[in-house]
Amino acid sequence: MRRIGLAVVLALSLALPPLDAEAQAARVPRIGYLGNGGPPPVPSELWFNRGLRELGCIEGQTIAIEYRWAEGNIDRLPALAAELVQAKVDVIVAAGPRAISAARESTPTIPVVFVYLADPVAAGFVSSLAHPGGNLTGTASEFETLITKQLQLLKEAIPRLSRIGILRHRDGSLAIRGAAETAARGLALTSRTLTVAEVGQFEGAFRKAKNEHFEALLVLPGPYFDVQRRRLIDLAAKYRLPASYEFKDYVEDGGLLSYGPNINEMWRRTASYVDRILKGARPADLPVERASKFELVINLKTAKMLGLTIPQSILVRADEIIQ
Repeated sequence: MRRIGLAVVLALSLALPPLDAEAQAARVPRIGYLGNGGPPPVPSELWFNRGLRELGCIEGQTIAIEYRWAEGNIDRLPALAAELVQAKVDVIVAAGPRAISAARESTPTIPVVFVYLADPVAAGFVSSLAHPGGNLTGTASEFETLITKQLQLLKEAIPRLSRIGILRHRDGSLAIRGAAETAARGLALTSRTLTVAEVGQFEGAFRKAKNEHFEALLVLPGPYFDVQRRRLIDLAAKYRLPASYEFKDYVEDGGLLSYGPNINEMWRRTASYVDRILKGARPADLPVERASKFELVINLKTAKMLGLTIPQSILVRADEIIQ
């Protein structure tokens, strides 16, 4: 009987196909990264990647990352999101309304972790901050609530300010636009919103602002502007228009002033969502986290070039001053 049993086991083992080598190895989780701009010189130095490493997720070892870059052409985002779905990634990371929408529309099941600067509930991305529902969650700054503070700081930096242009991208949040216009009225500022769709329209908007004697510009947040920020900064210098921006990157590159969330910290926190999802958490059960760190950054070199003297009352509150 023993010999018969061994013979049966041997026969069955020979009849079964060998396991695929890839199936035998532990599967490495795959993350899809949907970028609005172009690839940085060292992708591993993205703050998102740094956050992953802090959690023990090492690219090329414990995780794999599929990068897709729109190179500033946001019309490419739907096709790039579809590529990530076809690549069978386990989670997609996206920032900005167009990228988030593209990811959501490409899949109803793959988790999507976002970085969003407006209210994700009002945008329809999640049901509520506490209970997102669906397959999306992430971090948000709800910039609508920051606009008044941003304008107050700009007015304090330029005490004579009475006329301001509000620059927005075509795909920017309508809620943020409305909040900016309301805040301007509340501060007794005459404002006009200038909407652009592509970089070729930037100079026309700056020229119009100058010709209509606006004394400063408020540049509303948006991934497209972030990709093209050096062009915006150059035009502000050319037309001698003081401008306020969302992130300190603009000020480091020559912009006058920024007030907004610490975007690097938001990306770092995004990594924790990805880590939890890869460990089995459902996006619907992970509350959206609001930005908690905000920073005021001022470039005194740019102020001097524009002939401005920034009052000491605002300088003492700056988180960083660039000389």
